[in-house]
Amino acid sequence: MSSTQHDVDHALAYPEPPASPLWHRHGAKARPLTPEQQRRNRELLVLAQRSPRPRSTKTLAEANR
Repeated sequence: MSSTQHDVDHALAYPEPPASPLWHRHGAKARPLTPEQQRRNRELLVLAQRSPRPRSTKTLAEANR
């Protein structure tokens, strides 16, 4: 048996904990995205996946100074 298969079996052996009540939204539900917004999001995702990650030696804290 591969270690990956063992990990999957082990993960499935335990039930998922119940969701926290804090995760539930109260009030109005979010509006669904328009087809135009969905298309734009897909384009941005494809672009982000194709472009190389910028290499920076600065940490986030240093960049914000």
